[in-house]
Amino acid sequence: MSNGAFAGQVAVVTGAAHGIGLAIAHAFTAEGAKVVMTDLHEEPIARAAVEVRGKNEGAEVVSFFGDLSEESVVAELLAITESSFGSATILVNNAGGGVIKPFLEHTPETLRATIDRNLWTVIWCCRAFLPSMLKAGYGRIINMGADSVRNGLLQHAAYNGAKGGVHGLTTGLAREFATSGVTINTVAPCAVRTAALERVQQIDPPFAKHVIDVIPMGRPGEVDEVAAAVVFLAGKNASFITGQVLSVNGGSTML
Repeated sequence: MSNGAFAGQVAVVTGAAHGIGLAIAHAFTAEGAKVVMTDLHEEPIARAAVEVRGKNEGAEVVSFFGDLSEESVVAELLAITESSFGSATILVNNAGGGVIKPFLEHTPETLRATIDRNLWTVIWCCRAFLPSMLKAGYGRIINMGADSVRNGLLQHAAYNGAKGGVHGLTTGLAREFATSGVTINTVAPCAVRTAALERVQQIDPPFAKHVIDVIPMGRPGEVDEVAAAVVFLAGKNASFITGQVLSVNGGSTML
């Protein structure tokens, strides 16, 4: 695809097999970007890549699977990206997924999993993809944070510890590389209508009601609404925006 706002650009989208990440991959390919889609397991991400190619005629899409909390796996992702399409100009750190439960019910394993999935994945990907962006004098990094970091949502303490780290990493990197041509921002959604939210609604209806009731608009976000914020921050019109947290939250926190 040669036309579109991102024609000629290469976007890496992590956690892209479903939900928000899949919507982001669709959005970038629709605007002409070459997209590398990653997720933890082979079959789901391969299936998602087929879906994206099918919906966007001529889309150039490569899929990759592996645990991005491991530095060596991220090195493989970087190599595959560059051998397939060249240097990435856009990195969307969407991989995550917390173990949501009362803090004292966590185990060492669930705590480590929450930090690994939501923070280490972002750290390693930023370290891997930043150098080529700095060399080119251009890049866009968009990290997926969480509105719960700001509103202290019930049972989210461990998850907020990880996502709060993402928010802090964003501001630190944005300050460090402010004159480089690379912007680094965070998109922070509230509850979003995904298969994961549907499972919570089935398993624990009172808790699901709680996470939706804190949203003044009275509904979860939609994946396309979150994807739109990511696409905006990746675009040329966001060139003077860096180190920011863009909340996509129906008003659940303000200012």
